[in-house]
Parts: sequence; structure tokens; C-alpha cells
Amino acid sequence: MADEISNLILEHLKRFQAGQDRIERELKEIKGRLSQLEIGVASVRGDLAHQSGDQARQQLSMDTLADRIDRIERRLELA
Repeated sequence: MADEISNLILEHLKRFQAGQDRIERELKEIKGRLSQLEIGVASVRGDLAHQSGDQARQQLSMDTLADRIDRIERRLELA
């Protein structure tokens, strides 16, 4: 009887250990995938920041051109 109980307990412990091993493998995979997502998000943020900088430079160029056109129109008395 004591041997049966010991065997039963060992079987349960083996199942728990197998389940825990599976959970640890899945958690490791999830951590890897999460790291890849974080890298992707950081890349997207960098791209967005770069685009914002480009937009600011383009707006500055357009403002400069508008000022130059205004000066030309005033000199030619078109405005």
C-alpha cells in the first residue's frame, strides 16, 4: 500500500514537472517574441521621429520659398 501511494505521488510529481517544463518553454518563447515586438516598436518610433524631422525641414523650406516669392512680388509691384 505504501508503495502504491509512493508510486502515485511520483506519477503526480512527474506530471507536474512535465507541465512546468512545458510552461517554462512556452514562457521562453513568449519572452523572445515580446522582445522582437519591442524591437519593432522602437524601430517604428524611430521612423516616425525621422518623418517628423523631414516634415519640419520641408515646412521650413516652404516658408522660406513663400517669403522669397513675397519679396519678389513686392519688388515687381505685383502684390
